Amino acid sequence: MTVRIYSDRSIYMIKLSEKLRDHLTWYLIIPIFHLMSSTIEISQGMFKLYHQVSRLVNECMMDEGVSLARSKFLLLLECQGPQRSTDIACALGFAPRTVTEAIDGLERDKLVKREPDPKDRRAKIVSITDMGRTVISAAQQPQHKTIEAIFAVLTEDQKQHMKEIIRCLSEKTDELQRERDKSADDAGVAPARPLQAVS
Repeated sequence: MTVRIYSDRSIYMIKLSEKLRDHLTWYLIIPIFHLMSSTIEISQGMFKLYHQVSRLVNECMMDEGVSLARSKFLLLLECQGPQRSTDIACALGFAPRTVTEAIDGLERDKLVKREPDPKDRRAKIVSITDMGRTVISAAQQPQHKTIEAIFAVLTEDQKQHMKEIIRCLSEKTDELQRERDKSADDAGVAPARPLQAVS
């Protein structure tokens, strides 16, 4: 038996040939394009849903005066305490310049404050203000309400199943990222990190 993989534009087929005793050749053509496209469709659906949810949640939070992106900074400072801007960039996966610009805006709005780092006077420590805590507390209410409304369409079994799927995909993604970072380290190349806008 011989197995060959053919590519016809975006259609992939597996051709199995087997000679029988009567010297006739049987061909079994199995299209596997649909198997591949289903995975792509799922990933595209995930990306689309992420952007839909983010947009809706962001709009609801903006009604309270803080964007979803800004809330990430405030929640980090609220939960983990004062941080250097470099630590914030590392924790959120943002470019250092993006973090600096975001902190400038948050400081102008009196949501965070900068103070000298007692361990290094060349550095600054960023902390959330009382006004920042008030704003993030108010913004979390519509955020949670919106998310609960979205997931209300699922049953408890569906939610548990979804949690397990997310866990599996997250672990695999982390594994691939570690492999990529290791390859970059071995090659002496810094892994690329996308610039992200914060408003």
